[in-house]
Amino acid sequence: MNPFDDPDGTFLVVVNDHNQHALWPTFVPVPDGWHEAHPAASRDVCLDHIERTWTDLAPDGPARPTDPATG
Repeated sequence: MNPFDDPDGTFLVVVNDHNQHALWPTFVPVPDGWHEAHPAASRDVCLDHIERTWTDLAPDGPARPTDPATG
């Protein structure tokens, strides 16, 4: 089984500099460029956190196009 799909696993929510969120198994080191945004919890709790907090899936940062209407 893929460790990201383990319904009994313990996970973190990690976020990168572009505010992209990911579910991350606790037994795997957090990759460079990502930081913990939610402490260890069940898969369902972490996915719920991602769903509630990551509402804009477009990456933030300089590579993101600017809306001409808002500048």
